[in-house]
Amino acid sequence: MAIEQYREYIRHLLSERRERASRQQRNAQEYEVQTLFDTEQDHYQLLYVGWRGNKRSFGCILHLDIKGGKIWIQHDGTEVGIANQLVELGVPKQDIVLAFHEPEIRQFTDFGTGEDLALSLG
Repeated sequence: MAIEQYREYIRHLLSERRERASRQQRNAQEYEVQTLFDTEQDHYQLLYVGWRGNKRSFGCILHLDIKGGKIWIQHDGTEVGIANQLVELGVPKQDIVLAFHEPEIRQFTDFGTGEDLALSLG
């Protein structure tokens, strides 16, 4: 699959989640869910930032990168799992790296290991 298609899938899924989360939080002032799309470096994030009552709230919900032609899921703080949604859209499992798992553990998942990138950088 083409890298541009992966970018589109990621932007679509993160935007969809942002819209859903924003609808749920519309009563909270100074609280928002944001998407960050760095298409030059291929870094994509879904964040929450703001105030909930008198408590500051900030964190990363999802962080994905595209490296070596594969989608690297650096962080997934969702219940559904964005890897499963990417597979449903047609992304081959070997093109998805669960980077939040240790490199030695990735071989035991049904997804890519990222070893080919490590070899090309090494």
